[in-house]
Amino acid sequence: MPAALRLLREGALTVHGRLTDASNAALYCTVTPAAPGAPSAQAVYKPVAGERPLWDFPDGTLAGREVAAYELSAATGWDLIPPTVLRDGPHGPGMVQLWVEPDPDAAPLLALQDPRGPEDGWLPIVRAEVGDGRTALLVHPDDVRLRRLAVLDAVLNNADRKGGHLIPAADGRVYGIDHGVTFNTEGKLRTLLWGWAGQPLPAEATAVLTGLAGQLDGALGERLAPHLTAAELDATRARVAALLATGTHPLPTEEWPSIPWPPI
Repeated sequence: MPAALRLLREGALTVHGRLTDASNAALYCTVTPAAPGAPSAQAVYKPVAGERPLWDFPDGTLAGREVAAYELSAATGWDLIPPTVLRDGPHGPGMVQLWVEPDPDAAPLLALQDPRGPEDGWLPIVRAEVGDGRTALLVHPDDVRLRRLAVLDAVLNNADRKGGHLIPAADGRVYGIDHGVTFNTEGKLRTLLWGWAGQPLPAEATAVLTGLAGQLDGALGERLAPHLTAAELDATRARVAALLATGTHPLPTEEWPSIPWPPI
């Protein structure tokens, strides 16, 4: 991980093209180290100049929020977000994140099943219209990797956990990407990972949240401070405290759409 972060911070960025399905400018790059013979890597570069204005997030802050999300993920020990840095690039300052190639042979993380109920090992998300007046149940697996991401998203206040933001990798991990709309002071959790809503948090999540509570008042809070406002940091601490107080995964609310659009 330290070597990957050093490469992302110091390597030369060569832009190959734009990811056309991204809502903001997202550029596919190669990162080449200065030392000859050292391995290069692929990365995503999101320049601040390519961010579209949003009504509910300050302009020019999405790249920093992606870095803050990585820092918080790293502090959990779960390593759910690929290494991410903020640096200058060919189109100005921006976020640079290690590219994770999806494993084409990985088991699916979403499925449509019989609307009467999920199959064994799957958890319901929402009933979906599939055409011709028919409905199906959108489900995700009861998978510890996704459950960790659900806990992380509750802390980040992630407003955009689409299915396409879940990357199953060849190393067996599931990585989360695209964390620009996070850390808002208002409740904006919007995700496809509702399968555990209202259920007790597992013991490992409680232990991780307890650790985060202390770190947010120390070194982790200092690392997040350049990217977030004081109010956003306080709101993050409050979300961790609320999760520990209730001991359960959060439930959707009627104050904000609970499912991202488009969901995939």
